[in-house]
Amino acid sequence: MFSTRTPTSRAAVALVASLALFGLAACGGGSDDAKTEKTASATPAPAETTADSAAASGDLPDWAKPATQVGDKIATVKAGDITVDVYQVGVTQATKTGQFVDPETNKPIIDEGDDIVFVNYVITNTGAPIDLGASLVDVQARYKDWKFMQGMDSIVDSALFEQENVNTEGFAPGKFKEPAIFTFGKGQSYSVGENFRYQKNSPITFKVGAVPVDDKADLLHDDKVEGEGSGTIK
Repeated sequence: MFSTRTPTSRAAVALVASLALFGLAACGGGSDDAKTEKTASATPAPAETTADSAAASGDLPDWAKPATQVGDKIATVKAGDITVDVYQVGVTQATKTGQFVDPETNKPIIDEGDDIVFVNYVITNTGAPIDLGASLVDVQARYKDWKFMQGMDSIVDSALFEQENVNTEGFAPGKFKEPAIFTFGKGQSYSVGENFRYQKNSPITFKVGAVPVDDKADLLHDDKVEGEGSGTIK
């Protein structure tokens, strides 16, 4: 089942809600101000503007942040008329400890200073306009060898997202509204990014889901669209 929260909050909320169910223990992280941003690792992939992104048309929903087009494409996933192009952006270091530890090793899944990789999702509607709720289009990434059922750990640090030129969420400032009805028009695109522990040359799967809403912002679960694709983190 796909969530109904914004991309920024999705990772933290989903992980917290999964503590008891999946046996991961919380691990505290410091504040952004208390951590010194570290330089990129020796193996970063430089961010490059892509020419083939569907977002190049510049057709942006009125509620969305401008789409960023950075990185190298590693996968394309289709869910109904929605297409998600996945780009590997770059590798940097975690500025804080992640939110969970591996119960088998009692060590953080992401520790301060560990290499993390950023990916960018350019999301395009190729079909008829669709009304989406607060979660917009949900993308969930899993390494092939990821051993937990819930989502992969990530670092919530807006400065790192800005550094990698990816959006923390799809909504432009002041554009979120109630009732949560956001029309995603034909040919329109927006982008969001996320990060997780860097595993070089690792196969990875991306699951995409979107649940439309009616004119009262109620979710139309019978009309949800889903898709799955795979790629490799280089």
